[in-house]
Amino acid sequence: MKLIIGIDDTDNLESRGTGFRARELGQFITAEKLGRLRYVTRHQLYYHPDIPFTSHNSSASLVIDQVSDREAVRNYCAEYLLKYAADGSDAGLCVYSPDQDSPIEAISKFARSAKSTIVTEAEAYALAEKHGLFLQGYTGFKTGIIGALSAVGLRAEGDDGRVLWSENLRNTSGIFSAKKLKEYIDIDSIIDMNHQPINDSDMLLKGEWCRPIMLNKKVTLIVEEVQHEHYKWQIAPKEYIKSITQ
Repeated sequence: MKLIIGIDDTDNLESRGTGFRARELGQFITAEKLGRLRYVTRHQLYYHPDIPFTSHNSSASLVIDQVSDREAVRNYCAEYLLKYAADGSDAGLCVYSPDQDSPIEAISKFARSAKSTIVTEAEAYALAEKHGLFLQGYTGFKTGIIGALSAVGLRAEGDDGRVLWSENLRNTSGIFSAKKLKEYIDIDSIIDMNHQPINDSDMLLKGEWCRPIMLNKKVTLIVEEVQHEHYKWQIAPKEYIKSITQ
């Protein structure tokens, strides 16, 4: 079984952010042999003064596969949030299984709205109940349930967010062929900044900062062309990647 897990509002101004918590939670799940962490993705929601958030109003999704006991994973996530969510946080959790739960189009529509308008907790709870998703708040005012549900909807839709973690993504750098890099950091596609695929045989430089994005349901790395004797491509600039994932 595969699960998509959404978490939000786990932090305060002094603590580690929700992206860190999502990565740590996924790695703990893997270590406990409850499933295998495949990806952690960051999703930007509506930035507005009437919405309470810690810094950027972003939430995180985790993709976990090789799950045999959904309830055990859900319970582990709840225990993690109760233990590690920062003082003053409003942590929320959402769990969805593409293998078992109903189609998620309505949740994805809600999530898209949460990127540009103010949505409510009542709307989130009603949608989760109607479509069979687990949605629960754990700390503070529990408003993180909005971001948690939105993270699940956006990740399931597959056309939003940047990947914060996949295998070998954050701990390696160097020159690779496009084919080898796709295999090594578990991505589906490498394209240039005009959205054209590059050749599998092309060489590219992977630096320390590397964030694939979700595009057309594919984990996609964007690169820019350079003039170098040992490689033709390098990772697209951080500012560009951030600008297209807001």
